[in-house]
Amino acid sequence: MTQLAERYTEVKQRIEDAAARSGRTGDAVYLVAVSKYAEPEDIRELIELGHRDFGENRVQQLVQRASIAQEWFDRARLLARSGGQTQAFDADRPLRWHMIGHLQRNKARKVAELSRLVHSVDSLRLAEELQVSANKLDRDIDVLIQVNVSGEESKEGLPISAAGALAEQIDTMVHVHVRGLMTMAPYSEDPEDAREHFVRCRELFEELRHEGYGEGRFDLLSMGMSGDYEVAIEEGANIVRVGSALFGAAPNPATESAAMRRG
Repeated sequence: MTQLAERYTEVKQRIEDAAARSGRTGDAVYLVAVSKYAEPEDIRELIELGHRDFGENRVQQLVQRASIAQEWFDRARLLARSGGQTQAFDADRPLRWHMIGHLQRNKARKVAELSRLVHSVDSLRLAEELQVSANKLDRDIDVLIQVNVSGEESKEGLPISAAGALAEQIDTMVHVHVRGLMTMAPYSEDPEDAREHFVRCRELFEELRHEGYGEGRFDLLSMGMSGDYEVAIEEGANIVRVGSALFGAAPNPATESAAMRRG
């Protein structure tokens, strides 16, 4: 077993255990592998291991990684269907790319073309740009509203008080659909420091879901990264964004968090 396979197995088990502590199963939590520091062969190996959800925080890298991965996936799918694949490969489960970082409006069209879910919508103007792109592409786009629960000036995201108004505005759009919330806790060496922020985001998520936003499909809560994803799951997250715990440590402890804030 490779080092990446060992890390993947460990992360999946930790997700399973954290989900059990919250009264759920690991299958109820989506693991988004943040591939910013991954090599292309690492992405390929995860695909071979059965993983399908990948995330990028920069549009240029999203375009590059998605293209490389899809080309390999298409070849593997053809090989599998022709009987030439020597190992188990599920050809019927497509790759899903997530845009998880700050998104500039002038890059909305490319993200609309490639992303299964945009985690970082934090303004009406950005939602409107995605709507324009979706109209041109004639496709639907699922989004999460990014909320700055901690109030840190260095973090992107709406204040808690503004999330409901943006959800209401997105609900008037034809092709853009709000599916839930995303937040980032402040960086800390102690995962427990993140708990209060995850609790507040989950409470807001439940309030907005109860109010009926998202046409009954307000059901995704994206919280937690490599250092705190277990706490996030315990507090209700059903999407976690994990990079260094899978692909190895970033250049410094706060890099993964800082990179998420850059467009």
